[in-house]
Amino acid sequence: MTIFQAIIIAIVEGITEFLPISSTYHMKLASVILGIKDNDEFIKLFIESIQFGAILSVIVLYWRKFLDFTKLSFYYKIIVAFIPAAIVGFLLKKHIEKLLGDLMIMTIITFLGGFLLLFVDKWFNNSNEENLDNVSYKKSFNIGLFQLFAIVLPGFSRSAATIIGGMQQKLSRKLAAEFSFFLAVPTLAGAFVLSIWDAHKKNPEFLMGDNLNFLIIGNIIAFIVAMIAIKGFIAILTKYGFKFFGYYRIIMGAIVIMLLIFHIL
Repeated sequence: MTIFQAIIIAIVEGITEFLPISSTYHMKLASVILGIKDNDEFIKLFIESIQFGAILSVIVLYWRKFLDFTKLSFYYKIIVAFIPAAIVGFLLKKHIEKLLGDLMIMTIITFLGGFLLLFVDKWFNNSNEENLDNVSYKKSFNIGLFQLFAIVLPGFSRSAATIIGGMQQKLSRKLAAEFSFFLAVPTLAGAFVLSIWDAHKKNPEFLMGDNLNFLIIGNIIAFIVAMIAIKGFIAILTKYGFKFFGYYRIIMGAIVIMLLIFHIL
């Protein structure tokens, strides 16, 4: 892995992490286009670890909520929503890693998920709750259950799953997106800690030298780009809904499937 490849993948992560188009899939696709070998252990760690930068962007942008310790219910609701992913992610770790290694499967899931996004706004057009204080623990847990779609189906998109879950629980598009951002913090933090710990156990030197520099640079870039992407996403989602992202997934997915069939990728 070169510094150029690390920067490109970090930019892709920052742009896609909070959009309903699957950041993991896009980073996997980017690594293939950049000619990074499938058996490169560091790229797997890099993809999982630079999500930490994206986490920080959410905390910085929404610092008033994250640092308001007078409302402990905010933290409790996020923890309750995180529980399903924590349990299932731990139990199905090997299954998930296997699917993450298959670009065709991830592309098909991304492609089919695009059709789902075309109808989300119509299905949940009466979702209008704007106040997080009114979201119950039961609704928080139910949104967390939706996140499982992204865990067992890599390429589905964690953001898409949780935002759809939020709207199904009557949250407005804006609040559903923000709840998805908040839920990303413990989810991605957990994945980050686990990936770093696993890498350290395999080889402590794996996190030194150029590898450590790449991780630091990648997280900084992902943080900056994600800050911009979140603001843009909220504006697009509030004004236009999900259709834009649905069409993108369908068109992009169809192109990649054809490229894979004809062994161009």
